Amino acid sequence: MDFSLNDDQKQLRDSVAKFVKGSYDFEKRRHIVKKDGGLNADVWGQFAELGWLMLPFAEEDGGIGGTVVDTMVLLEELGRGLVVEPYIPTVVLAGGLIKRGSTEQKAKHLEALVSGQLQGAFAVSEYEQAFDLANTAFKAEAKDGGYVLNGTKSVVLNGDRADVIGVVARTSGNPGDKDGLSVFLVDGTAAGLTRKAHRVVDGSNAAELRFDNVKVGSDALVGELGKGAAIAQAVINEGILALGAEATGLLSVLVYTTVEYAKTRKQFGVAIGNFQALQHRMADMFMAYEQVRSLLMCATLKVNEEHDDAQQAVYALKSLIGRAGRHIGQEAVQLHGGMGMTDELHIGHYFKRITAIDALFGNADQNTRAFGEVYAA
Repeated sequence: MDFSLNDDQKQLRDSVAKFVKGSYDFEKRRHIVKKDGGLNADVWGQFAELGWLMLPFAEEDGGIGGTVVDTMVLLEELGRGLVVEPYIPTVVLAGGLIKRGSTEQKAKHLEALVSGQLQGAFAVSEYEQAFDLANTAFKAEAKDGGYVLNGTKSVVLNGDRADVIGVVARTSGNPGDKDGLSVFLVDGTAAGLTRKAHRVVDGSNAAELRFDNVKVGSDALVGELGKGAAIAQAVINEGILALGAEATGLLSVLVYTTVEYAKTRKQFGVAIGNFQALQHRMADMFMAYEQVRSLLMCATLKVNEEHDDAQQAVYALKSLIGRAGRHIGQEAVQLHGGMGMTDELHIGHYFKRITAIDALFGNADQNTRAFGEVYAA
């Protein structure tokens, strides 16, 4: 494995870092969350102009042929800036389904997506699912040459404004069966679709989506009927890698901001960073961060190179993000003292985002269990 970045990836990293530093400070982020609902049209337009929205798509589909490694580079820098715009829901998740779809589906959606005119979402979670694709109960029944969708999807990121929604549905079998799942692309204006918007703990937007006899044509099916689990899992894996990259950026800010604060905050006439007990705690934070970053690179390359144990690496990464994120976040807040609990300080907002990431696609415990099941098999 080659863990080094090529020249194009270094240029991408520097470009995103420059954007975050010059155009996306913490106060602007707070304004976007409160006033724009987590999506600023001008910022999203810049994403499109800079070519970031076309990054993971093939050149023949209007993209620039980037890989999951390129997406990792981009998301790590966006994580450092605590960027709230829905890049992962739209580009990584919805875009990941579209690029695996038919030629007609890609022609219909990708041009609008990469130009910034289309928002997307991936509806996979259900209230009783405990995040396991096999437990999907949401149903799609064949009827009149198409399909009728019924059920509820929970915590659909960007689901409140998505123009196209990828939906995982059961077309045969029963909850618990790994076979019999299919994936559909549903228009956000479809009759019978009801959205109930809400905020996630980190300030981003999500929605509960209720499907009441929502009719879609046969052309809405992604891949083969009843064989959508592999497609959905591949997209989820890419989503976890993207979240892992974002989390790595978030954790780096928590670690280094805390270290810098400890150098200036004085207690008993000396900087608290001089106390050995606190030095040990900050060293533990740094080691946890480096473990996440190392495992992110390992999992990303394994997925990119299609290694046999790539799925295990993804589960391990998601598990570690949850455990390390909680540890680093709690230490950062505590070492900042009372001000660490305030809304005005950015530390708490980074911790909230890490907490939200842990809950997506199964928390640390669920991914640890999934890792053990794959390993035992």
